[in-house]
Amino acid sequence: MNIVEKYDYPSLKRTDSNKTRLYKTPDGDFPSVTTILDKTKDKTFLFEWRKRVGDEEANRISKEAAGLGTVFHKHLENYINNDERPSGSNFVYKLAKDMSDIVIEKGLSNVDEVWGSEIGLYYPGLYAGTTDLVGTHKGEPAIIDYKSTKSPKKEEWVEDYYLQCCAYALAHNELFKTKINKAVILMCSRKLQFQEFIIEGEKFEEYSEKWTKRLEEFYKYETNQ
Repeated sequence: MNIVEKYDYPSLKRTDSNKTRLYKTPDGDFPSVTTILDKTKDKTFLFEWRKRVGDEEANRISKEAAGLGTVFHKHLENYINNDERPSGSNFVYKLAKDMSDIVIEKGLSNVDEVWGSEIGLYYPGLYAGTTDLVGTHKGEPAIIDYKSTKSPKKEEWVEDYYLQCCAYALAHNELFKTKINKAVILMCSRKLQFQEFIIEGEKFEEYSEKWTKRLEEFYKYETNQ
């Protein structure tokens, strides 16, 4: 894996308020990709789950998952940058290390070049966000995202992950005149089961169109507020 500084990525500042994440970009303040997806998705399943387990247990599970995901991502970011990886003796730190080791062995081993890690991207006038990794995957330019999960997922459950990657790819293409049309999701479960989801070509175009529709839905909703 080679670090190749091909592009001058912008430094974006992030602010969180009232369940909305905004990024300050050279062209203005724009909502994050995750905010747009969150405000336009069907939350019926989530509401039913919270009702079934209760708010207290739901909050505990969500907090634990967020903490694990943060350490998991930090392990991979530091590995890419050749920095010291997080250390800790509790359950979260040990599990995050084991999960990240699996992703490094089975997923990042297919990454040839790293153009940027944890980089800010924005589509002028529309949205912004931070992508885990941009580079080449098996010789092809790609947006690469890491995901931790409690248990393995079916492909239909990761649609929003595809949309997230497409949004970053479109922003990268707009800013740097690239032609990225491949997204790779590297996922590991708590039982250390690895999954790799890839969209490219026509499937990438299909999800890019779905992202555009979600973006339109978001701005239509915001305009009517």
